[in-house]
Amino acid sequence: MSERASNLYAKGLAKVSQLSGFDAIIDARSPSEYAEDHVPGAISCPVLSDEERARVGTLYKQVSPFEAKKIGAALVAKNIARHIEERFLDKPREWRPLVYCWRGGKRSGAFQHILREIGWDAHRLEGGYKAWRQTIVAELALLPGRYSFRVVSGATGSAKSRILEALAGQGAQILHLEALAAHKGSVLGNLPDEAQPSQKAFETRLHAALTALEPQRPVFVEAESRRIGAVQVPDALIAAIRAAPCVRIEATVAARVEFLLHDYAYFLADPRWLAEKLGHLRGLQSNETLARWLALIEAGDFRSLVGQLLEQHYDPLYQRSQAKNYLDYMGALTVATDDLGAEGIKALAARILAA
Repeated sequence: MSERASNLYAKGLAKVSQLSGFDAIIDARSPSEYAEDHVPGAISCPVLSDEERARVGTLYKQVSPFEAKKIGAALVAKNIARHIEERFLDKPREWRPLVYCWRGGKRSGAFQHILREIGWDAHRLEGGYKAWRQTIVAELALLPGRYSFRVVSGATGSAKSRILEALAGQGAQILHLEALAAHKGSVLGNLPDEAQPSQKAFETRLHAALTALEPQRPVFVEAESRRIGAVQVPDALIAAIRAAPCVRIEATVAARVEFLLHDYAYFLADPRWLAEKLGHLRGLQSNETLARWLALIEAGDFRSLVGQLLEQHYDPLYQRSQAKNYLDYMGALTVATDDLGAEGIKALAARILAA
């Protein structure tokens, strides 16, 4: 620990690099701030709810700072008391929590003060969440350069995500971007039971995943666009992936259709949602083509629909984007298959690892 860090620590302040030294990390920000992003493992103990924060802010602007501080202090004291009573009364004297708010100022300071008055060795994060966020952004610009990526590419429906998971099951290191983004990376990529994280939360997840990897071993990753649904892959990471060696899955159209009908089965239960999503292709496909696809949905002919979507929409886009964006795409090792069932995917992963 540097002399400056030691001095700060003695004053009850901790740096981002010292987060692992505490028994609990308490996020004192409002629930909406916590939901957008937070330090991994932090528990939400807001000293002001979203509504209370808005009320105090309105008083500050429309009445006076003094009136706002009086109401704010009463609310903060009440909420901290509730958190202590509900969550921390069982903690021993040796318990060492760290508290943070947006900038490491009044909200976390008030919480820390009361915890220290009780007798706990509570610390406050210097710079608050803002310091944490700056660290994440800075490290995401550097971390990708530490790893040797291997890109699993292949046309839509080639089971690339499942192959990644099979690679992990056989002992390989992977970076599963679509799992981190909670999205399958296409117009139909939204997951039925999980919302996408915010951009900040996605980057926090990425940082945690990258720092868990071993630099001396290769890291398999799926060929992705810069955007995965509503989130964007950081520049340094997408550049590192696009410059990496590729393995290209060459699966038959029949195998890909069969895989997609199984992997996207949850869409079949809601044809109206599927029709709405295909409406996003207006301007990319002719009105005649979209009308034909909507008719296939109405008739329940999903096999024909998926086949036409692959051959007329996804495959042309894939050929253009992969050759343009991935430096090693044309010279990639090719692994051909007509079986994208569970056992076929395991066999593909084994072939990739043996190459």
